[in-house]
Amino acid sequence: MANIERYIIFEVLKPFSFVLIILVALFACFSSARYLAEAVAETLGIYFMFKLILLKTFIALEVLIPVALYVSIVMGLGRLHRDQEIVALQAAGGGDKHIIHSIVIIAVPIGMVVGALSLQGRPWAYESSYILDARANADLNIDRFQPGRFYGNEETGAVVYVNDKAEATSEVSNVFHYTRNGNNSEIIMAVTANQRQGEDGQGLQVHLKDGRLYKLKRNSADDELVDFDKLVKFQEDLAISIGYKRKAAATSSLLDSDIPSDIAEVQWRLSRPIVTILLALIAIPLSRSSPRQGKNEKAFMAALIFAVYYNLSGVARTWVEQGAVDEFPGIWWLHLLMVAVVLVFLSPGFKRKVFG
Repeated sequence: MANIERYIIFEVLKPFSFVLIILVALFACFSSARYLAEAVAETLGIYFMFKLILLKTFIALEVLIPVALYVSIVMGLGRLHRDQEIVALQAAGGGDKHIIHSIVIIAVPIGMVVGALSLQGRPWAYESSYILDARANADLNIDRFQPGRFYGNEETGAVVYVNDKAEATSEVSNVFHYTRNGNNSEIIMAVTANQRQGEDGQGLQVHLKDGRLYKLKRNSADDELVDFDKLVKFQEDLAISIGYKRKAAATSSLLDSDIPSDIAEVQWRLSRPIVTILLALIAIPLSRSSPRQGKNEKAFMAALIFAVYYNLSGVARTWVEQGAVDEFPGIWWLHLLMVAVVLVFLSPGFKRKVFG
């Protein structure tokens, strides 16, 4: 690798880490504000809320990393153009081919990282977030209960109340649990309760002690009353309860599917490395400027091209999901169009026409 290419790579990577950290921090702050506004802290607890924010941020990396690279190239090469260092590099034998080669050296490995995040990390993170959501909606989930509050589930009609909670052991006392199933209702009242992880990969278990169970039948007089010393409620395996979610499905299973929504999802994942490289290449001509041009002269065009490309990606995926576009061309027509735009922007004729 020539010294010219090393210098260009350094100038691009120097702002990359800073831009990526800023984007990740902004996204995490936005997510935390959203969940706090929805009072998820009272549903999941602080620990689970932060875990959910981390998962959402991890999922967003497949978009944030290409954006950070795109902005860094525009910034890094833009500074070299404004300070006429590009002119000096060209005088020393460093032409456009050296610049493009330098950007490709950066973009390809970063694109591979983005691809790994999209193909492997994305389904894992979505599955984990779905399980957390299911856990938040579980009727008996002691971790999320705060003493002196009623918790209701609109889907199941369940109501839970605990009078006190020991922070050290998470054991709750004076528990009230109401559930409804058709014309039948069930009420459980227990002195204490604690939550345990089941053995051999089983789901969570709630152990209620010293209580009373009421089974009430609306259309019958055969109500039941049972006193118990210990009652164990088994919660359904959350991985099973969430059912099939295409965003959490393994990439290998999506490749074998002929369902439009699955096809759109797998094409989205496979396209992430391509998007990363194309954005990096289109950033090269967008960074060109003369010393007389303002620092933010190209900022509007760069932002516009990214916004159009990203929004069209969403539109293309929606068309495939709805079956309006077949598996081929799928979403690939957009990226082929972007390849054509990149080739035009990088052509010497376009450079002479636009930049003189």
